[in-house]
Amino acid sequence: MKRVDLIRAIEGLGCEFIRHGGKHDWYRNATTGVSQPVPRHREIKETLARRIIRMLATPPPSSAEGHDEEEPA
Repeated sequence: MKRVDLIRAIEGLGCEFIRHGGKHDWYRNATTGVSQPVPRHREIKETLARRIIRMLATPPPSSAEGHDEEEPA
């Protein structure tokens, strides 16, 4: 995937540029607070691009999730 396409995709999710790192740029989803580095290569492997998008798109797991249900007797 081209880097510009990845940037467009994550910005479309509501992510914003935070800062430049050594070899990566950091983006954060303002809604969830999750940050991810994006490499500065022209081409980014599909698996890495999908992982970055998945991490920035989904909310972080909550520790209270799934504990509301009663245990079966």
